[in-house]
Amino acid sequence: MSPPLRVVFAGTPDFAASSLAALLQSRHSVVAVYTQPDRPAGRGRKLTASPVKALALEHDLPVLQPQSLKAPETQAELAGLEADIMVVVAYGLILPQAVLDIPPLGCLNVHASLLPRWRGAAPIQRAIEAGDSESGVTIMQMDAGLDTGDMLLVRHTPIADTTTGGELHDTLAALGGEAIVEALDALAGPGLPATPQPETGVTYAAKLSKAEAELNFRQPAKTLAAKIRAFNPWPVAWCAHGKERLRLLMATASARRNGEAPHPPGTLLEHAPDALRIACGAQGTEVLSVTRAQLPGGKPLAVRDLLNARSGTLAPGLLLGQATEETS
Repeated sequence: MSPPLRVVFAGTPDFAASSLAALLQSRHSVVAVYTQPDRPAGRGRKLTASPVKALALEHDLPVLQPQSLKAPETQAELAGLEADIMVVVAYGLILPQAVLDIPPLGCLNVHASLLPRWRGAAPIQRAIEAGDSESGVTIMQMDAGLDTGDMLLVRHTPIADTTTGGELHDTLAALGGEAIVEALDALAGPGLPATPQPETGVTYAAKLSKAEAELNFRQPAKTLAAKIRAFNPWPVAWCAHGKERLRLLMATASARRNGEAPHPPGTLLEHAPDALRIACGAQGTEVLSVTRAQLPGGKPLAVRDLLNARSGTLAPGLLLGQATEETS
């Protein structure tokens, strides 16, 4: 068997921690971990270590947290680790060309999409929002571009019409860990063929923002349902409910009942036993069926339980989505 590789790992959030955990269970040696500086978090805004840092410290690994990788002394420190390869997963810092050139085998990235589709910051959520039928992870040889490097290994997974952003995140995090270990095993031995990304099919996954989480019920039911699932658990899709917010966590498009007339978009129709039915589409002729939601001050609940507890606040005929200053 070929000798194990010396690996420097760079990553920050939970998604990256899954790949680090897989590497720690592999035959390869993680010699140091780079992660973002500690950030304020929680109500007390206390400085908090990233999930990657927490895992690295549990395993007594050296942790480095530079503000940037551009300084010559920072690059010299990385070179001094004498790693064979650098694995980068949702690190959050740009790697200059000088850094990409340091490890003899270069820098690999675990990217949560089937490149070249969904380059950029939020590939998991954008794939669901766009109605894609599948996603996956790509192990990519990094270059100076934005997710433009050659592909070394690709793994696929389906997206169901009930898949949420959180569920796809967890699936791809585990898949990414398996794939990066497989890639390193191959690179330590016979190697992996590098496939340039095709020039067609390139899309960009813009960073998520809270501002885009408000729903517009004039959109088609299928579009709204995909957005609700994509934005669960963050930033969470919502609509105005009087002067407060109703958060919507799971929904599907459904058909109007026989004889049911169109209603203004955002109108609550007669409930199903387990769903809020909301008129939507430009003419109010489509129906969005919401099966999980959260009222202000309450917990996320299946709509069946929500209606049992608070049916009076969600009466048919109520018009949702009329934002006020308090909810905008």
